[in-house]
Amino acid sequence: MPRFAANLTMMFNEVPFLDRFAAAAQAGFDAVEYLFPYDHEPSEVAEALSKNGLTQALFNLPPGDWAAGERGLAALPGRGADFRSSVATALLYAQATGVRRLHMMAGLADRSDPGAATAYRQALSYACEHAGQAGLDIVIEPINKRDMPGYYLNDFNQAADLIAELSLPNLKLQFDIYHRQILHGDVTMGLRQMMPIIGHIQIAAVPLRHEPCSGELDDRRILRELDALGYDGFVGCEYRPAGSTSSGLGWLSSWRD
Repeated sequence: MPRFAANLTMMFNEVPFLDRFAAAAQAGFDAVEYLFPYDHEPSEVAEALSKNGLTQALFNLPPGDWAAGERGLAALPGRGADFRSSVATALLYAQATGVRRLHMMAGLADRSDPGAATAYRQALSYACEHAGQAGLDIVIEPINKRDMPGYYLNDFNQAADLIAELSLPNLKLQFDIYHRQILHGDVTMGLRQMMPIIGHIQIAAVPLRHEPCSGELDDRRILRELDALGYDGFVGCEYRPAGSTSSGLGWLSSWRD
């Protein structure tokens, strides 16, 4: 059975962030992920994990100025110093939380811009080198154009080709089933073909990004496919509850039953 991680950025928003760890544990999760921990001290996040017996599955490197619209720094020419600083910050939180993988957001940039391509490759090499020294993986995630217009990495084949080209041992693919369906469809074959390079998986119903098993895909079949493929990593529940988080957890209870 897949190991599910509650995404605390989207789930349990009924309570403040640091209280969501307890809410996730009480709901039966043994792991969590979220976009960013940086509004809180590393020790505070570590304490919330430890107190609730939770494993940290994933979080993102700092994205730049999120409130101003930045969605990552890696592919932005001229922002190398800011990016390197973001890696150092993320590694401090990684050490505190025990996380084993970090998601590196690409940022909003034109894929046809040679400067963006160069910046992105250099950022990947730098992040993988420094994360590797700490025993961590870097994952990259294609994001669909509807949710994030202008995002540099918006194609699964592009991501797979880049991973093959750079051949960095700790560079992996973050396979988000929601984004895959919107970008390309063919979710099951995509999982089968890309499983050797997948480092993390996320799930949400398509098209509204609500609870799994509430959209157009047969999410139960997809989750069984993960078992058949031998995937033993976490499945991040990166969805927006249609109502309260707790009232929408029937899909999880029925899966476990």
